[in-house]
Amino acid sequence: MKFRFRPPISLIPLISLILLLSVSFNIYQFVNRRSSSSAIPVIGVIDGDTLVLEGKVRLRLRHLDAPELNFCGGPEAKQQLENLVTGKSVDITEKILDQRGRAMALTYVGDTLINRKMLSSGWVRYHHDQTTVTADLKAVAAAAKSAKLGIFGPKCWQTENPDRPDCLIKGNLNNATGEKRYYLPGCTQYKTTIIEKDLGEDWFCSEKDAQKAGYVKSLACPSL
Repeated sequence: MKFRFRPPISLIPLISLILLLSVSFNIYQFVNRRSSSSAIPVIGVIDGDTLVLEGKVRLRLRHLDAPELNFCGGPEAKQQLENLVTGKSVDITEKILDQRGRAMALTYVGDTLINRKMLSSGWVRYHHDQTTVTADLKAVAAAAKSAKLGIFGPKCWQTENPDRPDCLIKGNLNNATGEKRYYLPGCTQYKTTIIEKDLGEDWFCSEKDAQKAGYVKSLACPSL
């Protein structure tokens, strides 16, 4: 006759708990291994909102737009992103394609959301998007703007010309229409017009210079 060990009834709950903890620990290890193995090495940074991943795959960061490299704040945004991802691997979630067919995603290094870090630095602009972190990222971007960080500081966001005080003509872009208008000190909207140099707007010393750059005089300016 074979002998089968039957644990006392009082030990059964303890044994069940041990088995449950063991299974939970194995699942935890599996998930961690899976997360680690899915991380993709970063091999380059193009600008402040675009990475190059292993396999030469380009990936844009959702919820943000960085200045062009030749605009105010462009080099700083790129440097900020390089500081966050150089030599590291990233996990990507909520990946989509933008209107130009470019891959976009929320991008993590460990538990750090890189999209959030870039917006909190102030070197990029918030871009409306629908993800699981939309509300949080919008609030972070608003806080950076309110604190006048990065491109929202006097280096790129100007109502007066700190470099050439004698050059007073404001070149302004209409984001909705793409129109380029310039404003003279006597124009109605001159005082409220902000030069956002991260968008390519700039100051001009003469109307001729503004016109050469493709700007036309605003209708808010008095006719001579």
